Amino acid sequence: MGVVLDVISVELERVHARIAGRFVRSEPRARVREYVSGLVAGLERKNGWTIAEQAGEVSPDGMQRLLRRADWDIAGVRDDVRDYVIEHLGESDGVLIVDETGFVKKGTRSAGVQRQYSGTAGRTENCQIGTFLAYASGSGHALIDRELYLPRSWTDDRDRCRAAGIPDEVGFATKPQQAQAMIDRAVQAGVPFAWVTGDEAYGQAHYLRDWLEHRDVAYVLATKRTDTLTTAGGDTRRADELVTTLSPGSWRRLSVGAGGHGPRLYDWARVPLGTAWPPGRGRWLLARRSISDPSEIAYYIAYGPRRSRLLDLAWTAGSRWHVEECFQQANNEAGLDHYQARSWRAWYAHTTLSLLALAWLAVAKTQAIQGETASATRA
Repeated sequence: MGVVLDVISVELERVHARIAGRFVRSEPRARVREYVSGLVAGLERKNGWTIAEQAGEVSPDGMQRLLRRADWDIAGVRDDVRDYVIEHLGESDGVLIVDETGFVKKGTRSAGVQRQYSGTAGRTENCQIGTFLAYASGSGHALIDRELYLPRSWTDDRDRCRAAGIPDEVGFATKPQQAQAMIDRAVQAGVPFAWVTGDEAYGQAHYLRDWLEHRDVAYVLATKRTDTLTTAGGDTRRADELVTTLSPGSWRRLSVGAGGHGPRLYDWARVPLGTAWPPGRGRWLLARRSISDPSEIAYYIAYGPRRSRLLDLAWTAGSRWHVEECFQQANNEAGLDHYQARSWRAWYAHTTLSLLALAWLAVAKTQAIQGETASATRA
């Protein structure tokens, strides 16, 4: 534990130095270090008051000013977070994972808040929804980008938007469109990855799949069993109907990583799709069947190198669990869902700093494990 704490402390200084140039004045530059430290401190709630007290300040004014008005480049820090994660965790076979999470809120003034379904709560709640991009590799995983979802009830009411500090140029965007923008930023930044994955909210967005294929970005995206697909023979059939044509020998039992109760074992199979594959590329319907209940089947649309093995597709689909781990760690360890910010800018400021805190912890823990492993090897 002492080794981990030492590495975390040293790494904080490196992270702070990395983002220092994004701050115009010395006061917010120093305060952001205290804010990020407070996000990972053992506080029951991590908000302006508690973080200020942790930093020895007598009021939350400075912390609130950091989020609401202080002059710093929030988008630049976002890019620094991404580059920092890739520098330490980046691998050529990495996976980009898109997903959203909800933040339950009271009232109607917080930017983007309304009664809407939250997968986090598992029901319709008065909440904000954030769309996120995670990066996962064999070295670790972390969140690297974020967008606040604005329902049409907001974007159609510009006076309400202005009251929450939402710029006039920000219009309505679906969650898949937000995911597309974040993936595009990652591609433009040269992030090393082999696949993109996400749940059926993204797999059902045909325009996102088309956009990825047009840029030759490989993906494994969940879809509904009712999705209508074109087979390699040119027929059009539902996903669940195609799976019923598979022979028993088509299924392979594969582990797609470690779960809370041991390896995540499922039976997997695939069916070729489409009649005009691009050179060296292929499309498939991927199916994941429960071992305990064979009637429980999940469906995915996949596009990627034609030489891709069933294991490659299954492993990519299984990688989506990493984003759930990221959300849990970000909420529990980096205060992602503890904020009390209402304005558009404050949401982005807090969320970006929470992503920074999560990345700092992920990298520090990876370095500590590597250091302990190296020490054991020398011994």
